[in-house]
Amino acid sequence: MDRNSIIGFVLIAAILGAYTWYTMPSPEEQARIQQVQDSIANAEIEQQARQAEEALKAQATTAGNSSSAATATNDSILVVNGDTLNADSVRRALQGQRYGIFQAASTGNAQEVVIENERLQVAINTHGAKPSVIRLKEYQTSRKTPLYLSDPDSGNYEFRFFLGNLDISTNDLFFTAEKLGSTGVVLKAPTTDPAKFVRITYQLDSTGYFMDTRAELVGLENEVDARNTVFNWTLTGFSNEKYRVGELQKCGVYYKYFSDDRNYLSESSEDSKKLEGKTNWVAFKQDFFTIGLVSTEGFASSGSEIAITPLEDSTHTKRYTAKLFFEKERGAKVDLPIRMYLGPNHYGTLRRTEIAQFDKIIDLGWGIFGWMNKWLVIPIFNWLDGWGWNYGIIILVLTIAIKLLLMPLTYKNFVSSARMRLLKPEMDVINEKHKDGDVMKKQQATMDLYRKAGVNPASGCLPMLVQLPVLYAMFRFFPASIELRQQSFLWADDLSTYDSVLSLPFSIPAYGSHVSLFTILMAASTMIYTAINSKQMPTQQGMPNMKLMMYLFPVMMLFFMNSLPSGLSYYYLLANVISILQMTVMKSWFVNEDKIRAELVQNMKTPKKKSKWQQRLEDMQKQQQAARRK
Repeated sequence: MDRNSIIGFVLIAAILGAYTWYTMPSPEEQARIQQVQDSIANAEIEQQARQAEEALKAQATTAGNSSSAATATNDSILVVNGDTLNADSVRRALQGQRYGIFQAASTGNAQEVVIENERLQVAINTHGAKPSVIRLKEYQTSRKTPLYLSDPDSGNYEFRFFLGNLDISTNDLFFTAEKLGSTGVVLKAPTTDPAKFVRITYQLDSTGYFMDTRAELVGLENEVDARNTVFNWTLTGFSNEKYRVGELQKCGVYYKYFSDDRNYLSESSEDSKKLEGKTNWVAFKQDFFTIGLVSTEGFASSGSEIAITPLEDSTHTKRYTAKLFFEKERGAKVDLPIRMYLGPNHYGTLRRTEIAQFDKIIDLGWGIFGWMNKWLVIPIFNWLDGWGWNYGIIILVLTIAIKLLLMPLTYKNFVSSARMRLLKPEMDVINEKHKDGDVMKKQQATMDLYRKAGVNPASGCLPMLVQLPVLYAMFRFFPASIELRQQSFLWADDLSTYDSVLSLPFSIPAYGSHVSLFTILMAASTMIYTAINSKQMPTQQGMPNMKLMMYLFPVMMLFFMNSLPSGLSYYYLLANVISILQMTVMKSWFVNEDKIRAELVQNMKTPKKKSKWQQRLEDMQKQQQAARRK
């Protein structure tokens, strides 16, 4: 064989290998294929058993023994074409081929065992030893029906392992159940050897939202590799809230590696992730509730996957999927503990779990915005919540408290704006002198005026910048606050979603088909605040469209906030009203503009020496001007 032939065969082999690799099904597709094959295998077992039973009856009829035909049962033994047939024996033989020593657990009667504490009610189905119902007792849906964390008929729940060459799923096995009081249950799937069995234990906390799950393969340490044992859970979340679109935007899969910060899959589209490190926890987050899977040993990176898929029907939200392997050594005992959180997305509750960054399931904002919520807003809100007031009153007091804390900054900003505005006569002279002249000279003259008058144009920016994180923090806080869920105030029946005083017979693009009164009042108060505040601000030369933009912003907010939580619109309404009152009070009683004007005039008569910053700024302007002339 010459060199060209060898190269040709190598290329053909490489192409075939690449094609085989490219068309190879993914692990998820392989799992689905295996499930289909298992279902087909079970169906074939039943079909062959029925064929054997029909053959028994047919032989009895052919023999002319009517009494035998009438009494032929699964326990009858007849000979057909030299073969001994028995329906039950055929079924058992085929099940033995499919399930091996777990043949005894492959048939049985499914029952539900209910365990519960004061917060949770969980029904465990003995066919598969899986939770079929997970109900939160303290909560209801927006339709005032019991609240369930998942649709029991929509997903798959199993521990899967290999016994020799047999692929065994707990989902196919029938278990016997033994209650552990009212809060726990032990389920056991037997084998032909009494010393070997699968044991799955569920134990609820006495008063909390945790359920400890533990799967053990007793006596099978030498036959099952713990590293290849996998936990699969695919579930579909119910739509429990009033506004499904807003609910979908907050449904996601969150996870945390031991060596990294909390992360998450896309909340707006279908997404999946192969885990790349030892994982502490995975959480299926709905709007206000979460199913969390926590492992102190860690879920293994090799083979573990998570995924999320948005659903189109109005009953459900998204489909959540987790395929999780466990960090085990070769030859280790198959003991797979998972601590499940089945509860609300309440910041204090999640933080008290002491699970690393578990409270970050709630998005309170990044950086300084999250800090504002954690260390300012939430502590004040929780303290007010302890008084048992209506949440509308709590939001009012919270707004007043935050405004009082920011009062020094508000006052400083107001005074700074007044000082800038009171320089209008001098600014008019500069503008008139340089209306057709060099822009750089105009800027230099303006800066020189500020220096002589002792006015820092940047002094009013810092107070505003400090207040912005509070405004954005509130934008994150109210949509995430489960405390406001289904809490009414005035005409709003639920402060955690939009209020509606009028339902439209049509939908307006970017607005919706309802009218939120809190949003209208908030936008109106923003416009009034803008009108009053614009009179207190210095005239901005060269910015003719600024005034238009200031009044256009409240109109945009009408559309933007119409479907956001009414508690948020109510807060911004209160903040605007209080700001208007603050400006009125400060202007009338605390800020003497005549005195400030006299101080500015006196400063201009005895100007201060240029600061280093002012000198550098002036030098830069001169250099730019010189460069332009060249």
